[in-house]
Amino acid sequence: MLKVDLPERPGWRDRAAELGFTFADMHGEPYWDESSAYQFSLREIEDDIEEPATELHGLCREAVARIVESDELMARLAIPEEHRDVVAESWRRHEPEIYGRFDLAYDGTGPAKLLEYNADTPTSLYESASFQWIWLEEQMAAGVLRETDDQFNGIHEALVERFRTLFAPDTDLHFAAMAGNPEDYATVEAMAWAAREAGMGAHYSDLQRIGLSAEGQFTDAEDRVIGTLFKLYPWEDLFRDPFAAHLKSADCLMLEPAWKAVVSNKGLLPVLWQMFEGHPNLLPAFFLDDVEAAAAGRRVAPGTAEALDRVPGLATEHVVKPLFSREGASISIVEGGEVTEASPDTTYAAHPRIVQAYHPLPVLGGFRPVIGAWVVGEACCGIGVREDRGRITQDLSRFKPHYIRD
Repeated sequence: MLKVDLPERPGWRDRAAELGFTFADMHGEPYWDESSAYQFSLREIEDDIEEPATELHGLCREAVARIVESDELMARLAIPEEHRDVVAESWRRHEPEIYGRFDLAYDGTGPAKLLEYNADTPTSLYESASFQWIWLEEQMAAGVLRETDDQFNGIHEALVERFRTLFAPDTDLHFAAMAGNPEDYATVEAMAWAAREAGMGAHYSDLQRIGLSAEGQFTDAEDRVIGTLFKLYPWEDLFRDPFAAHLKSADCLMLEPAWKAVVSNKGLLPVLWQMFEGHPNLLPAFFLDDVEAAAAGRRVAPGTAEALDRVPGLATEHVVKPLFSREGASISIVEGGEVTEASPDTTYAAHPRIVQAYHPLPVLGGFRPVIGAWVVGEACCGIGVREDRGRITQDLSRFKPHYIRD
């Protein structure tokens, strides 16, 4: 894995604006940055990222099967008691998933380490699936890249096939996001674009304009009943929304399904470690209250103290993450028993927390990259790379294109 300086495409910002990529620059800083790109070998992609990400997805599904049958684990993941049956029944009914993104620490040597799983409402979909592919084609045409170069990017095609597999032709699907957020809109439009290509009817609605019929069904701004809804609205927020009272009566298939509430939750990480301790792509992780109880000599769950003892140095070097967090908010890094770096955004600070072993990101050209490995259905089908000067990837961290060269 290399970071390579490359000339930018002339007029690429005009091209971005033409395509609706209006957040390529945000708050006076570049978000999309093509002054350099990440180069991978095919072996690195296939052996160190694609295959492990697909395997991790399978492990996550095994974890879901355990969590939904355990009221104790549902409570530890802060799933509201009144909605736990919705989550469990969603899994038992095999409600389909569409996509997710694993965030991986990878330095080109492997094994890649799972930092977290954005399983419910991952963004950066448009940049990953579309705009970086346009970059590849145009840079190859300009002679900046070789004709034999490639990109690990079958995301759009996988989405098209996923919709085609799940739904009959001409099925009406609704796609919703918060109004006034260009990044969220780009994500749902990228999803709707794939659905239309698969032969579906795709209708957009602002989340704020979704209503209820007299029969308790969800309706769009034109009072059409919503039968299937892709909502870029996290389950942890929806469960605390008045609309949650109508989830059972609405007869609406939700995308992502309610069972994704337990895999988009950082509490998944200690469950994965408990189930698959020592897996090469996992980092040791524990619920914070267990770590604190063990340190104080109080009783903890059987096996927890021994598992903690098997991770030397965890007490003085780790990352603290709330169960619910977006864009690095409320995350802190502890070294030598002291917080050495913390997100300035404390939006999620009140939530219960987990402890994950600290794994440093590589530093290339003064930036630290995180690999976003996209899963559609049950297989990894592409990546996006984001980088930051700091050790916590945040909302304004830069998106970098990538290519494969052998």
